[in-house]
Amino acid sequence: MAKNMQPVAKRCKALGISPAAMGYAKKTTERNSANQMRKKKSEYALQLQEKQKVKFVYGIMEKQFRMYYEKAARMPGKTGEELLVLIERRLDNVAYRLGFAATRRQARQLVSHGHFTVNGKRVNIPSYLLKAGDVVEVRDASRQSPIFKRLTGEDAPMILVPQWLEKEKSEPLKGKVSRLPVREDINDMPIEEHLIVELYSK
Repeated sequence: MAKNMQPVAKRCKALGISPAAMGYAKKTTERNSANQMRKKKSEYALQLQEKQKVKFVYGIMEKQFRMYYEKAARMPGKTGEELLVLIERRLDNVAYRLGFAATRRQARQLVSHGHFTVNGKRVNIPSYLLKAGDVVEVRDASRQSPIFKRLTGEDAPMILVPQWLEKEKSEPLKGKVSRLPVREDINDMPIEEHLIVELYSK
């Protein structure tokens, strides 16, 4: 499986996004920023950058991203919004949103290693698309792992779960998709999805 091995902070700086969108709260992109005067970007460059931004944040390669776009184009509604909603429904992203992993990259690895179940069945496909009503849970065999033990008990970190997901305090290693996300739910980074649609429409 192809991986993007670029340094996170460097890539965030190039794409104009905060490392916090990647789950890296302590990283910075301020180095050497004071004297950087960049020329105005062309329309194509802006469209390409927007696509690269979404691909990088969610950890998706070009072939799969194109597949999402084509699927979104066939759906009723605005193509750009449907594209983002499709990507947001990925199992690795939901695991990250529920706080089961510190970053999407870590969530993707945990899913690939089979640490999660969906509706009681083990799923190891990061791109698995969840539906309303689906229940995501850490497998019993994985609960003693240090990665997941830190999520239970009095010292467990506070997680801000999106409104389209549910997570009970009594079940810190279990979450539910209460409804499908909408565009307004995806607000942790600025995305101009219409630029992506314009790029692929050429």
